[in-house]
Amino acid sequence: MFEADALRITPDPSKAPKLHSELGERLLPYAALADVTLTPGKRGTVVLRVLPRRGADPVATVAAGQLKESLDPNRLVLPAEKETLAEYYADEMRAAVTDGRPAERFLVAGPSAPRSFKAWDGAASFDGETVSFTWFWSGATTAKYSAGDQRYRVADLEGVEWHAPEAASGSMRLKVRGRQAVPDASKDPAAVVFGLGYGATHQSLPFAAAVLAAVPAFAPMLTGAPSPARDDTTDLILKLAELRDAGVLTEQEFQSKKAELLSRL
Repeated sequence: MFEADALRITPDPSKAPKLHSELGERLLPYAALADVTLTPGKRGTVVLRVLPRRGADPVATVAAGQLKESLDPNRLVLPAEKETLAEYYADEMRAAVTDGRPAERFLVAGPSAPRSFKAWDGAASFDGETVSFTWFWSGATTAKYSAGDQRYRVADLEGVEWHAPEAASGSMRLKVRGRQAVPDASKDPAAVVFGLGYGATHQSLPFAAAVLAAVPAFAPMLTGAPSPARDDTTDLILKLAELRDAGVLTEQEFQSKKAELLSRL
């Protein structure tokens, strides 16, 4: 749906790839876009694709160009008879693009929490504030199993790396502030590895993007000279989380308000 200041993408459950269904409805503000393309598709279709500014979309940021074209969540496949209408909207969106430079903050809301998935060597869960890894004795290396199950506060993270699951490879690594990463992900207690159907893209990518999107909200808690605006935003998000945990707010209401607050920074 093309709105006054944003593109709203709502996947069709009966046709959309699992990844798109898992991500759910996405709202892409025109301010988050760097470009819009319209190209011929297969079997009588046209493909409208919006290209986010670098650093504006947590999903695109964590995917880092690793997704197959068919899995791109910012891609709309339309019947060829709608090409004229698609051209009109593409032109309108291009006209709304005013700044193609890398964004200083996320302008697109990340996937909602809580989230969880099973990797090859452990189970990962994220409640919006803490990431937990619970190791499987059958898949975890001795280094991980001896280190014990892990819990990482988002406030202690500076980023997330995701490597697409292909064949028997792939991983998700948390970049812990002040800690040097272990080169081998299978031995790094801040990482989980994928393989043999574990850590599938439609599960692990939204998880990684949700964690990455949460990092900026908690980063001001550890900076030496936080700005009042960031302090206030962090406090409000924490209070909203308390209301969610108390059942006053739904998870959807919490994530919506959180994205609104972050957009003001």
